Amino acid sequence: MQVPTSINQACTLCGNPCAMWCSRCQNTWYCCPEHLQTDWPRHRRDCIPASQNTTSGYNSNMIATPPPAEPQYITVTAILFAPEADRWTTTQVHCRPTPRSSHGICPIPILQMFFPDGLTEGIVLTQGLNGENLRFPLHLWYSPTALQRSSPVNRSIYNITCGSASKAWCGPVVVLKFNGSRRQGYTDASPNDLPALSAYFLAYK
Repeated sequence: MQVPTSINQACTLCGNPCAMWCSRCQNTWYCCPEHLQTDWPRHRRDCIPASQNTTSGYNSNMIATPPPAEPQYITVTAILFAPEADRWTTTQVHCRPTPRSSHGICPIPILQMFFPDGLTEGIVLTQGLNGENLRFPLHLWYSPTALQRSSPVNRSIYNITCGSASKAWCGPVVVLKFNGSRRQGYTDASPNDLPALSAYFLAYK
């Protein structure tokens, strides 16, 4: 699995891969807030806000403390039902945070690597076994085109339901887990989520 190119950056201070940048100039990368703090005496001379032009007469001494390092992506563990696999696996999914103006809106998962045709649809599971409400709802992403064209049956889903589902599921499925009932972010999915998923796939028609 390839990491999105946006996070294949090197820390300005130590050279390690990183996924954070200076939120003020949005042009200098760091692996942790501590390295931004350490590099600030040097970086502040070049740190011009992204919204300003270098010819605007901005005085770089106006701000004496560094801005926060801002993460560009968050990574969570998801459950992957690959069509050709015999069983489910866990995988890492990178999510793009929403702008500050959209606070409270769930980050956007980057799923293109799992869905080659680029088309996805989502289903939110709020109930588990016996109709019990899920404290942490599950977000299923699937390929609508795979279902429509009756692609080869998803073997990992077939096996988790022991072949007892009334209708076979086709194409890949990626499952993320919300961090609460308000669905404002994701947390790591785990094998503990499989019973609810199995019940859903069994009931799918």
